[in-house]
Amino acid sequence: MFHERPPQVYQRLPLSRTRRAVWTALLPRRERMALRIGISSAVLAADFLAIMATGFGVDAAYYAYSNDGALIPLALSRNVQTGAFLALVMLLTNLVRDEYSIENCLSRAPHLRRTATLWLMAWAIALLIGFATKTSNDFSRVASAAFFLVGLPAALLVRAGMVALVRRHVTPASASANRIHLVGYEEDIAGFYASNDVDALGLRVVGTSYLRRFDPNSGAASAEALLDEDLDLAVSVVRFLRPDDVFVLVPWSQTADIERCIDAFLRVPAALHLRPSVMMDRFPDLQVARVGRLAGINIGRRPLSAGEVMLKRAFDLVVSGTALVLLAPLFLVIAMLIKLDSPGPVFFRQRRHGFNQEAFGVFKFRSMKVQADAPFRQASRDDDRITRLGALLRRTNIDELPQLLNVLLGDMSLVGPRPHALAHDRSFERRIALYARRHNVKPGITGWAQVNGFRGETRTDAAMEARVQADLHYIDNWSIWLDITIMIQTVISPRAYRNAF
Repeated sequence: MFHERPPQVYQRLPLSRTRRAVWTALLPRRERMALRIGISSAVLAADFLAIMATGFGVDAAYYAYSNDGALIPLALSRNVQTGAFLALVMLLTNLVRDEYSIENCLSRAPHLRRTATLWLMAWAIALLIGFATKTSNDFSRVASAAFFLVGLPAALLVRAGMVALVRRHVTPASASANRIHLVGYEEDIAGFYASNDVDALGLRVVGTSYLRRFDPNSGAASAEALLDEDLDLAVSVVRFLRPDDVFVLVPWSQTADIERCIDAFLRVPAALHLRPSVMMDRFPDLQVARVGRLAGINIGRRPLSAGEVMLKRAFDLVVSGTALVLLAPLFLVIAMLIKLDSPGPVFFRQRRHGFNQEAFGVFKFRSMKVQADAPFRQASRDDDRITRLGALLRRTNIDELPQLLNVLLGDMSLVGPRPHALAHDRSFERRIALYARRHNVKPGITGWAQVNGFRGETRTDAAMEARVQADLHYIDNWSIWLDITIMIQTVISPRAYRNAF
C-alpha cells in the first residue's frame, strides 16, 4: 500500500515556514468548525433580515403614503409581527432539513423552488391562524398583500446571493472546506479524479490510500492478510490526518472487500461513505429511504408530492373555472364563426395520452376541414386542410382554449407537457429515451417547451428531443411560480407564438 504525501522537495526541507505551511494545510485547524458555523449562521441571518426588512419597509412606505410622509413607529408595524412569524416558520423548517449547511449551498439543490414553496406554506399557516383567532382584521390588507408580493422576490434574491457567495468563497484552499480522505484501488481513485473536479466540489483531499491488488495465485489467506495490512496502515494515516470524511471507492460488486473496509474505518472518528461512482453520477440525488420496514436507495421520487399535487389541482380548478366563465361570450362568438366558415362541428376531439398514459379526449376549436376516414397526418405550414379562420385561431393559440374543459374535468392541467396524438406517442417513445416520462404528470394547455419555441411540426427526432428535454426540465423543476411564469409567457412572449400555424 502507498499514500500520497507532500512532494519530496518539502520532505527534505528543514522545519521552516514552507514545510510547516504544507503540514498546516493537511492537518485540521481548531477554528475551522467555528468558521463553518459562522457561514451557515450568515445564510440564516440573511434570510431573517430579508423577511424582516421587507415587512418593515412595506409598512413604512404604506404609512408614509397614508400619513403625508410620516415615519412609522416600529411598535405600530404589523408586518414586523407577521414577518417575525414567517421567519420563525421558515427558519425552523430550514434548520430541520439542514438547508443552511455549506454542503447544501454547494449542492445543486433547488434552493429557489424550496424557498418559494416554504414562503407560500408560511403564509398559508399565518392566514389560517389569523382566521382561527379572528385577528386578521387587525392587519392592513393592502400592506399584507404588498408584503406577500414583495417579500418573495426579496427572499429569493437574498438566497441566490448567499448561495453564490458561499460557492465563490468555499474552495479547497479555504479553511471551511470539508477535508476528505480517499481509499480504494488505483483504478478506482483514478476514475474518481477523472469524473470529478475536486475544486468545484469545494473539498480538500488531505490523503489518499491505495489498496494493493493481490496475486490470484497466492490464495485467499494471503489476499486477506494483504488487505488487512493495507487497511491497518490506512486507518493509522486517517487517525493522524483526522479528515472529516472517508470515501471508500471500492466497487460495490466486491462485497467482501467493502465489508472489510467498513469494519476498518468504523473505528476512526470520521464520517464513512461508500461511493458507487457510476450510479452517483447518473442520479445525483440518491438517498436511503424506507418504505414500511424495507430500506432501499431511492434514485427518484414521484414527480410531484401529495401536497404539490393538491396545490397544482387547486390552482387549476380556480383558474380554469374563472376563465371559462369570463370567456363564455368569446366561446360563443368563435363557435358561430366556425360554423359560418366551414361545415362541421365546432369542437375537434382527438384521443391523447394523459397522466400514466391513460387516454382521454382533448377539446380544441376545429381549425381544419372535416375529412372523414382520413389517415393521421401532422399539421404543417401551409397545410391545405387549415381553414381561413383556423389559421387565425392557431396563430393566436385561441384554438387551445376549450382545453380548459379538460382541465376542469381533471384530464389536463393548465401547465404541463403538451399531449401528442397517440400515433406520435407510439412512434417517438421507441426512438427517444425517456419520452414516455412526459406522462408522469398531467399534460398541459401550455408548457415550458411551448414558451421556448419548441412547438409546431416535428420533422426530425432532434426536434422532438429538444421538446422532450424542455418537458423533462419542467417536471424536474416544478413549482407553482414556474406555472404562473409559463402562463404569463404564453400570453406575452414572442417565442410562445413561434412556429404557430
